Amino acid sequence: MAKLPVISGPKAVKAFSKAGWVASRQTRNHIIMEKVGYSSTLSVPKHKELKRGTLRNLIRDAGLTIAEFVELL
Repeated sequence: MAKLPVISGPKAVKAFSKAGWVASRQTRNHIIMEKVGYSSTLSVPKHKELKRGTLRNLIRDAGLTIAEFVELL
């Protein structure tokens, strides 16, 4: 099992973009991402470091495994 890295919000957005997620809009502190075929959205905080629990929940909501996400980085 791959270890979950500590990364920034914008770096996570780039990785999710490679998986087919598109940044649809941006609020002050979050980037909202959508994907065709998914009814949910991802709300990625624009922080210098994302907490591991937050990142793990985003990865799960995106339908990815941690190993797949690490490969996208």
